[in-house]
Amino acid sequence: MLAQLPEGFTTLVTGAGGGIGRAVVETLLASPRPGRVIAASRRPMPQADPRLEPLEADLTTPEGRERLAAHLDGTPLHLTFNTLGMLHDEALGIHPEKKLDDLDAEAMAHLFHVNATTPALLLQALQPSLKGGHPALVASLSARVGSIEDNRLGGWYAYRASKAAHNMLMRTAAVELRRLNKTLAVVCLHPGTTDTGLSRPFQARVPEGKLFTPAFVAERLLAVLGERALGDAASFFDWAGDPVAW
Repeated sequence: MLAQLPEGFTTLVTGAGGGIGRAVVETLLASPRPGRVIAASRRPMPQADPRLEPLEADLTTPEGRERLAAHLDGTPLHLTFNTLGMLHDEALGIHPEKKLDDLDAEAMAHLFHVNATTPALLLQALQPSLKGGHPALVASLSARVGSIEDNRLGGWYAYRASKAAHNMLMRTAAVELRRLNKTLAVVCLHPGTTDTGLSRPFQARVPEGKLFTPAFVAERLLAVLGERALGDAASFFDWAGDPVAW
C-alpha cells in the first residue's frame, strides 16, 4: 500500500464518518503500513485500533478547521484524503437541477461552500503539515460530472460547477504547495457511483455492475494513489486509474 510513502506514515481522512471516508479509514487500518490515522468527522467515532485518532470537528466551519490545525500542531502529513462532498439535502430542499429554471442561488452557494470552498480552506489550514521535505500525497474526492470537457448531458448545474471549481482550486493550490514541498502531489479522484447516501436517490438509473461498495471504492482509490509519482503536477483520475479530462 502506497509504497512511495514511508513505513508508519501519518494520514488524515476528512469526512471519516461518511460511507467512503469510513471505508478509507478501515482500508488503511487493515494494512500494517500506516502508523497514525487521524479521522476527522462531525460525529464521534469508535476507536478500535491504537493507530486511529478520531477527531470530532465540522471542517466546513472556521472553528472546525482551527481545531484540526491545533490537533496536528504542524505534524508532517504523508497522506491527506478529503472525502467531504454534497449533492443533495432533503432538509435544505437541495436537489440536482434538471433545467435552468431550477437554479436557486442559496442552494448553489451551499454546494460551492461544501464541495469547493471547504476543501481549499482545508489545504490552507494544513499548510504547516504539508510543507517541508517529507513525501506527501493530497487526495480529494471530485466527480466526473465536474469535468468541463466531459459535460455532454447538461443538468446538475450546481454540483457540476462546484466540482469544476473544486478541481481548479486543487490544481491552483498544487502549484503553490509544490513550492513548499517538492515531493508533494495533489490528486483529484472520481470514485464512480458508490452505494452511499449521496447517490442513493439516483441509483435506479445506474447500469448493472456500476454501483460500487464503499470498501471496493476505498481499495481502488488507494491503489490509484499508489501509482502516482510524488512531485508531479496536479492530476485527475477515476477509480480504475484512468485519467479524467479537466
